[in-house]
Amino acid sequence: MRTILNKTAAILLLSLTALSAKEVTIYSYRHYEADKKLYKQFTAETGIKVNTVKAKADALITRIKEEADKCPADLFIAADVGRLVKAQEEGILQPATSELLQKQVPKALRDSNNFWTGFTVRARIIAYAKDRVKKGEINSYQDLMLPKWKGRVIARSSSNIYNQSLLSAYIANHGEKKAFLWARAVKNNMAREPEGSDRDQMRAVAAGIADACIVNTYYVGLLTNSKNEKDRQVAEKLAICFPNQAENQTGTHINISGGAVCKHAPNKANAIKLLEFLTSSKAQSTFSETTSEYPLIRENATSKLLKSWGPFKADPIPLDTIGKHRKAAAKTFLKAGWK
Repeated sequence: MRTILNKTAAILLLSLTALSAKEVTIYSYRHYEADKKLYKQFTAETGIKVNTVKAKADALITRIKEEADKCPADLFIAADVGRLVKAQEEGILQPATSELLQKQVPKALRDSNNFWTGFTVRARIIAYAKDRVKKGEINSYQDLMLPKWKGRVIARSSSNIYNQSLLSAYIANHGEKKAFLWARAVKNNMAREPEGSDRDQMRAVAAGIADACIVNTYYVGLLTNSKNEKDRQVAEKLAICFPNQAENQTGTHINISGGAVCKHAPNKANAIKLLEFLTSSKAQSTFSETTSEYPLIRENATSKLLKSWGPFKADPIPLDTIGKHRKAAAKTFLKAGWK
């Protein structure tokens, strides 16, 4: 009887293992139809079902910590390197090595110890009103410090992770003192207290509340390609500047959406397969066409809109270096009075 029970248990265990081998569970902050489309393609090609749980990145990090070794998540996906580094520091990730990932993802866009990898790129640029700002009036992030922009600049809250990563890069390149001076000067030039999303900043510029704002490129794309006519009208009133393109300057700050294998992932191999798929040329083209995000190799962008913006020099600093300065960036914003 015991032998029969043991055999039954073994068969059951094998069955459960087989079932688990055919799925991958994602805890994700991303919320785009393009992602759903890609997950369906991944399932069609591999037979691996993709389960998705969506919430804000910090809430997902907390959930993964609380669920501990019972956490069903295989992949944690975030829209900024700062959240990926935070998850790494919280001890909820594990390294995931893959020759294909190393081949498909530029070194600066993945963690040096293989804890996370990017799969899309966006640039933090300056959008401005075409009718009130001449082309070439703004050429750098530092230009926003000048007295001529008093009462003409708007931006999101300092608690926004995109702004924190921008200031983190500034700290990495120039030090905390210069980062503080920049944050304070831009804050003093603001037309209003920080509020709203990137899209809200552009709407405010289009409405004449300010003349320039700091935003991510893909939000410009989302307004430009929106089904909402009012959003498209906003985009038509704006031009964009890729800051710091001069030879002696750092280049434009870039960031990523990326993924990381969770520490207790039940299906680690499947998680790595999905990351390999998301960084493949096929998936990269889908991101470019549907979400206006740059592919990992920006020159390979297929989107007409991204091509129309032309090439730009990106800040080459490794993103894992930027992520390590996020706490200093938050303190610097606070010290500068940037709400």
